[in-house]
Amino acid sequence: MMRESGTLEKGGGLISPTSSRSVTETVNGSHKFVIQGYSLAKGMGIGKHIASENFTVGGYQWAIYFYPDGKNPEDNSTYVSVFIALASEGTDVRALFELTLVDQSGKDKHKIHSHFDRSLESGPYTLKYRGSMWGYKRFFRRAMLETSDFLKDDCLKINCTVGVVVSTIDCSRLHSIQVPDSDIGNHFGMLFENQEGSDILFNVAGEKFHAHKLVLAARSPVFRSEFFEGMDEDRHEIVITDLEPKVFKAMLHFIYRDTLMEDEELVSSSSSCASSTSDTLAANLLAAADKYGLDRLRLMCESYLCKDISVNSVAKTLALADRHRAMELKAVCLKFAAENLAAVMRSNGFEYLKENCPSLQSELLKTVAGCEEECSSGGGKTRSVWAQLSDGGDTNGRRVRQRT
Repeated sequence: MMRESGTLEKGGGLISPTSSRSVTETVNGSHKFVIQGYSLAKGMGIGKHIASENFTVGGYQWAIYFYPDGKNPEDNSTYVSVFIALASEGTDVRALFELTLVDQSGKDKHKIHSHFDRSLESGPYTLKYRGSMWGYKRFFRRAMLETSDFLKDDCLKINCTVGVVVSTIDCSRLHSIQVPDSDIGNHFGMLFENQEGSDILFNVAGEKFHAHKLVLAARSPVFRSEFFEGMDEDRHEIVITDLEPKVFKAMLHFIYRDTLMEDEELVSSSSSCASSTSDTLAANLLAAADKYGLDRLRLMCESYLCKDISVNSVAKTLALADRHRAMELKAVCLKFAAENLAAVMRSNGFEYLKENCPSLQSELLKTVAGCEEECSSGGGKTRSVWAQLSDGGDTNGRRVRQRT
């Protein structure tokens, strides 16, 4: 239900309309009632019941009533009766109910009477006062019950679910407060750029980078060990010989900002004479992430490199992924190479793989076998890799699965 209003102020100005939303729903709760010694309860008399403990749902207390000899004198103990009763003070309490007699054979053929998921002509049931009940006088024929799977070891199990109808005024969707995205990366990034409070200096091929031990230690287990677990905690300058300045800067950018550098910097080569995928900044950053234990950076680099997999690049990318424990990227490369095996085997990268990474060839064959299994079972969409080999897949032909 939505209410809106708009009134004129003195002077002719229109006051902004107000609004509200009434939300009606059920507060649900369940109770399991075990009746042990059913045969001893028989004969207690028509209209007499065994009651469960009270349980609370929707702010009211409820109880399950089981009548072994039935509630209705006219039935002359032919049926057992089951009811759910309002056990606390309340006026016009509206609720949905579900009563389940549990099948104890394990076949799940329970006897269920439920209001839930049903269209009720008169809506939920209304209980007028304490002691009001809903249920069935003829819940189950007693003779049939005593020979059924519902009775086991002289025990019956009844589950009851109550859904109390409540109405509330919901303002959360109408008056939401927008929370901006996290800007912690910007703050730490400014800390790095301004060099304020820096206490460690890195010398990378003559280029100097000021940083903060605590920040680096919090992000990298390798730096943490080097700064606070080693014997040289007072060290203030470190010379880096195995990373280029551009790669080290990109790594520091991630450590402080938790993001990669702009795409054009990642895709460009980190050295003027290099041109292959394995020599790009993204590839070298993957190696740095592996060295310094930056797992999130490693995954970000894997995701970036995954976009550039092709017939000509897949072999070297596979070797790169294997060398730096980039397992997600490795799996993608193996699958791609297996599905385009003929074309990949004719690429220059495959020769590199044979010469430098012989162990990866066996992994590739296992992946090929898996693809063949998938194809033979009818689940694969890729053309048989052995068929590609037999008729000479062309690196420029349609048989090669293109990147998307």
